[in-house]
Amino acid sequence: MRYSFVEILMGAIVLVAAGFFLVLGMESIDNKQKDGYDISLIFGSSAGLKNGDDVKISGINVGKIIELDLDLENYNAKINIKLNNEIKLPDDSQARITSSSLLGGNFLDIIPGSSETFLKPGDIIYDTTDAVSFTDLLGKVVFSSTNK
Repeated sequence: MRYSFVEILMGAIVLVAAGFFLVLGMESIDNKQKDGYDISLIFGSSAGLKNGDDVKISGINVGKIIELDLDLENYNAKINIKLNNEIKLPDDSQARITSSSLLGGNFLDIIPGSSETFLKPGDIIYDTTDAVSFTDLLGKVVFSSTNK
C-alpha cells in the first residue's frame, strides 16, 4: 500500500497539533500558584469550595485556594490560600464564602480591614462568614409560612 506525500504531511500536522493541545492542557491543570505567601482561614463550613478556587478582593483575583482541611481540634473547616506577593492584608481583614451565580461556583471573598499591622505568611484569619445556602433559605421561607 502506498501513501501520498500529502497524506503523510497531514498526519504529521495532526500529530503536532494534538501534542500542542496536550501540553497546553497539562499546563492548565496546574492550579497551584507559583509565587505568593500562604495564610489560613477558619470557617464553620467550606460550603462547596474546592482546591484551585479563586480568592478575590473587590471582585479581582488575588490568589487561589490550595488546601481544604478539617481542624480536628474543633471540627471547623481550615482553608489554606496562597495570595499574590503584592497583596498585603491588614490583620483585621474579614473573609466570606460567596457564590458566583445562582447555578453554582463559589469563591472566597476577602474584605480588607483598616489596621496598620499586616498578616504574615502562616497567619490565620478567624473573622469569617460561612456561605448562605439557597436551599436553607428557601426551606425557612416555606416552613415559616406554614406555621402561621
